[in-house]
Amino acid sequence: MFTLMSLPFDQTALEPHISSRTIEFHYGKHHQAYVDNLNKLVAGTELETETLENIITKTAGKPEQAAIFNNAAQTFNHNIFWSCLKPTVTPMTPSAEVLEMINTSFGSLDEFFVELKKVALKQFGSGWAWLVTDGSKLQVMKTANGDNPLTHNLKPLFALDIWEHSYYLDYQNKRADFVDAVLANLINWDYIHQNL
Repeated sequence: MFTLMSLPFDQTALEPHISSRTIEFHYGKHHQAYVDNLNKLVAGTELETETLENIITKTAGKPEQAAIFNNAAQTFNHNIFWSCLKPTVTPMTPSAEVLEMINTSFGSLDEFFVELKKVALKQFGSGWAWLVTDGSKLQVMKTANGDNPLTHNLKPLFALDIWEHSYYLDYQNKRADFVDAVLANLINWDYIHQNL
């Protein structure tokens, strides 16, 4: 049985960049619904005792298991998204190790932000923007709907939810403003470092 993860911060902690009202709907309703739906779909099946990661890889690309995949992937994606956010009084900076990898892969921290924002804005409709690793190098990528790096044999290090429910109450149709706010103020660099 899967449960909704606990938020690693207070519901008001990301304001003014992400409002408590957005958290209430995004976490309390959307994320909760993915968890609830997944539990219903896997109940009594061989997937019931599997990890989210295993469910995702076992059901990816199988039309008859699309509903299970979507709810497992969205549960997983949101778990990473919340873990990647951290309220800060002053912007956090990456560890020396993470910064070195970013510089090697993108040229600079600013170039990394440019590339991540670019893929976030290129995603047509609902989806995700990611920082991932193949085990040696970092790269950014986008995925549509509930897809994620696991289905591409990549390890996710940072997830940015670009479904409308993640920003519409605060930014309306201005996805770019939401992306800028998160990248400038809310990245949990510790999470990225710990998961390299």
